Amino acid sequence: MSSNSLQGKRIAVGVGGGIAAYKAGDFVRELRRQGSTVKVAMTKSAQEFITPLTMQSLSGDSVMTDYFDVAQEERFGHLHLARWADAFVVLPATADLIARIVTGMGNDAVTTSLLAFRGPVLLAPAMNTAMWENAAVQRNIATARATPNMHLVGPGVGPLADGDVGAGRLVDLPELIAATASLFPSHALTGKRVLVTAGPTRESMDPVRFISNPSTGKMGLAVADEAHSRGAQVTVVLGPVEVGAKPYEVIRVTTADEMLSAVMARVEVADVFVASAAVSDWKPSVVSPQKTKKGESPETLTLVRTPDVLLTASTKVHANAKRPLLVGFAAETHDVTSYAKQKLAKKKLDLIVANDVSAAGAGFGTDTNAVTIISATGETNVQGSKRQVASRLWDEVAAIGKVPADV
Repeated sequence: MSSNSLQGKRIAVGVGGGIAAYKAGDFVRELRRQGSTVKVAMTKSAQEFITPLTMQSLSGDSVMTDYFDVAQEERFGHLHLARWADAFVVLPATADLIARIVTGMGNDAVTTSLLAFRGPVLLAPAMNTAMWENAAVQRNIATARATPNMHLVGPGVGPLADGDVGAGRLVDLPELIAATASLFPSHALTGKRVLVTAGPTRESMDPVRFISNPSTGKMGLAVADEAHSRGAQVTVVLGPVEVGAKPYEVIRVTTADEMLSAVMARVEVADVFVASAAVSDWKPSVVSPQKTKKGESPETLTLVRTPDVLLTASTKVHANAKRPLLVGFAAETHDVTSYAKQKLAKKKLDLIVANDVSAAGAGFGTDTNAVTIISATGETNVQGSKRQVASRLWDEVAAIGKVPADV
């Protein structure tokens, strides 16, 4: 879990009063491990979940807890923190804390410091699902998203502290670190047009049954998120998965034919095309207009091939004088590198990401991945969160030379 963009950065961490406050300690420790200097401010309720002494020990600096404290305000502590920090991360951002931040209140160490801060702010919401879905909370979230210097990460979906399952979890540490690093973009892709495919496709058998795969689109969306953070103009052609609002264009498709149509309409004007979608290879030769009853089901299901989106796009752009850089993905369960190299050559790609989807902590549905990035000149093994893998992929793209890195 490493990000060069955090080296030497000064990060203010505002800790809110929720059960996830205890995770702030791990976050601060990881920031320091990556070379950041950290100062912490805590709301009064946050101190009920984790002590200022703990945060002081982990940050290596005194903790701002009360803007009426004589010692802390000797040098106008809230102004000092705001002027000192390069970025301000708030976690957990509770419903109450978000409301106070977006309405401009300044009634504790965190909110007063934020009022004086002019740099990028990252909010990491964490609360019960019912609270997250409350209309008032969503209005406040919309206000935060519309504020130019505010960014949000999460909440995650899964088991909550009260036993419920749903949206409201504080995102995991790798995603939180990646989101913090994205506050300091490299701008290596500024002015570049990036086209990404992500997620699965579905091929209907009848109105209620279809052929598909377990892809969640997490890897492709991480690639798109990272490209956007580096300044690219991003378009994602996304299969049928649930995803929150994105700061770039998302085109929804369901079938392989729909994905092909969306890609072919855009690939020639792209600077980079990343085909990370898990496109179904087969579809039924006949689609029933009505649900097929069990007793009426055919003993044999006849399948036909779906279009190869990446091969078709590659063939088209290779006929042009100027073409986008082409990146493919190979999701395999055995002979992973060998199959990926065959695909690299056959489809005339610049890079391919070989992914053993049978490995633990990699493949479909996970937040982490372990891949081999292969080009004509070599191989690079990468392991970490999907956002970290995406970051390294874009570094490899820049190394090819067709998309220049910062100089």
